[in-house]
Formats: sequence, structure tokens, C-alpha cells
Amino acid sequence: QVHLVESGGGLVQAGGSLRLSCAASGIIFSINAAGWYRQAPGKERELIAAISSGRSTYYADSVKGRFTISRDIAKNTLYLQMNSLKPEDTAMYRCAQYSGDTHYTLVRSWGQGTQVTVSS
Repeated sequence: QVHLVESGGGLVQAGGSLRLSCAASGIIFSINAAGWYRQAPGKERELIAAISSGRSTYYADSVKGRFTISRDIAKNTLYLQMNSLKPEDTAMYRCAQYSGDTHYTLVRSWGQGTQVTVSS
């Protein structure tokens, strides 16, 4: 069984920071690409950051320069450091592992999600 569990979400003021964690079990997380998605009510899910098995990274334009994706291989955990948060960052954030080396492959597993709310 594969389980991905997010934590670290919460309510913050604009300009603040949060660090999201995604702990994996049942898999070696780093063997394939992994990423972070977000979805706000009434909007489509969007990919905001991804890291390949070779450690190259991708960021959506909306978060580039503010968010950083990383992983701790020893802890089998994926992270998303979010700085300079804006109200438009408010969404449910979910981590995912892909079926291949990059985020161009299909998602294999999803986390349950953690809510991030940014007030103005």
C-alpha cells in the first residue's frame, strides 16, 4: 500500500510563510518524480511545483521565486516551502507521486490534502 500524508497547512496573513510536508510510506518516494498541486473551490486543479527523479524542478509562473520544492531522501518526505504568500494562494494543497521520472508522466498516488488559507 502507498500512502502520502500532507501536513503544515493553516491560516496565515499575506506576506507570511508556511512549509508543507508530505510523508510517504509503502514506497521509496525519490524513485520517481513528485509534485504539489492546489485546487481552490470552483477552480481546476493546477500543478504548482514538481521535482524529477534526477532532482530537476518545475514551478508554475504564479509561484516561481516564492515557493521551493525539495525532498529529504532519508526521511522519505517531500516539502514545499511557501514564502511571500498571497490571498490567491488560498487552496487545498495535495502532493503526488508520478509513475515515471518526470511530471509529464501519470500520477501514481495522491495525498489527502492540507488546506492553506491566506488572509489579507
